[in-house]
Formats: sequence, C-alpha cells, structure tokens
Amino acid sequence: MSDVSEDLICVGALAGSFGVRGEVRLKSFCANAEEIEDYSPLLGADGQTRYTLAITRAIKGGFAARIVDVETKEQADALKGVQLYAPRDRLPSLPDDEFYHADLIGLEVYDTGGTLLGRVKAVQNYGADDLLELHGPGLSATVLLPFTKAAVPTVDLSQGRIIADPPAGVF
Repeated sequence: MSDVSEDLICVGALAGSFGVRGEVRLKSFCANAEEIEDYSPLLGADGQTRYTLAITRAIKGGFAARIVDVETKEQADALKGVQLYAPRDRLPSLPDDEFYHADLIGLEVYDTGGTLLGRVKAVQNYGADDLLELHGPGLSATVLLPFTKAAVPTVDLSQGRIIADPPAGVF
C-alpha cells in the first residue's frame, strides 16, 4: 500500500523540463485535463511539499507549466517523476458509478460466487477502458480485469470489495 494519505488524490505528475527556462512538462490525470490548474497549489506525496503551478500552454502528452520558485531547466528536470496530489475535499463529488482510482486500490475482488480473486494493486489505462491490476494468492502473475459494468457489476466501497464477473480467459 501507499504511504500517501487517503485524503489526497493523485491528479497529475511532472515529466521533467520543457525548454530551457524552467518550465515543466505536466501530465494531468483529471477527467478535464486543464482543470488540474484549478487545484493548485498541489501537494507532493508527503502531503507537505507544495507546488503552485500555472499552465502556460498545451503540448504533446500534456501541458507546459510554470511552478513557483522553479526557474531553471535543471530545477525542472529534478522534479521529473513527482506525483501531484490534491486534497479530496477540493475535488468534485462523483456520480454513484464513478470512482477515484485511489478508492479502488486495495479493494478485495470476489467473483459472483464469492471466491476471492485478488486485490486491486493499481488501475491502468492503455488508451481504452480502465483495467484493474489484480494481485493475490493463487495468481502466478498480474491479472488485468476490464473495469466495465459487465466485468465489474458491483463496487462496494463501504465493504471494501468489488464483485466481478470476469470475461472468459482472464483467470
């Protein structure tokens, strides 16, 4: 599990410098990518380090942005890989059938017959639908379960579990 507080949601990441004047490459994980700026200042994984940012323009794969006190290419490069978090209470409420990835990670996954299939380690997206990355006893390798209504009919956050009806061949 992560050391990040449950009160923080990862909304983006820094991918290094953009140009030579201290701008950073910003990758947004928000549904509306440009809204990441609305949550500034953002926090680092420690919940203490603050990143006040302003998007300067859209670029391939994200945005170019300025961060307060980052003025050189070297300073921007040093931030490569930093994940950016926003406090949960600053994010919009979601409809009943939508979830923040952070809320799914760690949930146990059962099949419709009640057999434990594994636990959600991560949520991946390779361009189509989200995939739940499952790990657990009896699994010799990572299993990627499509996060669709057909394959995952029930997500019960209060009980900390997911009921899945995996497509044939997934397990």
